[in-house]
Amino acid sequence: MADQVRKNHAQLGIGEKIRAMRQDKGVSIQQLAERAGLAKALISQIENGQVSPPIATLLKVANSLDTDISLFFQDEASSKKTVVVRSNERLVSQRRQVRGKAHLGYNYEALAYTKTSKHMEPFLVTFDPKDQEEVIQFTHEGEECAFVLEGRLEFSSREETIVLEPGDCIYFESDQLHGFRALGQEPARALVTVYHR
Repeated sequence: MADQVRKNHAQLGIGEKIRAMRQDKGVSIQQLAERAGLAKALISQIENGQVSPPIATLLKVANSLDTDISLFFQDEASSKKTVVVRSNERLVSQRRQVRGKAHLGYNYEALAYTKTSKHMEPFLVTFDPKDQEEVIQFTHEGEECAFVLEGRLEFSSREETIVLEPGDCIYFESDQLHGFRALGQEPARALVTVYHR
């Protein structure tokens, strides 16, 4: 029942919001792609609602447009000092393919998307089990903190690989290439907070 009320990217028009912000700033798709370090085709697919972008991609787009990532998730702007997002109101990302074949390996629920002008973005993330060579690594400005709720979670960067158990917490600078995967047969879930400047 609760899942029926939850919103997804298409319902919130994230792609349309990105297009409107880009056009308001007089920025072409090509310019936005170059600023964000992303493919022009990916920006176009996001704007047209063909893909549900990962958190790292949305952060790059937001930074390139000098805006707050939370604005992409909101039905309307709110300047409230305190907001509550009920469990049945979370924004749920849709699974997406990367490069037409590889599964991203996680989906997320935005936990405080109605709050504007914030520096942290909390998410409930479900990570899929996958082979090490299938892990897609991302990089973006800021810092991240992940607290493992369920399952075994592997964090990998160029420098190290760390296995996390329920109750473990990892805090890292997210400007390094990094990725996660669930170990074993079951997905892992974590509360992930992204700090962006």
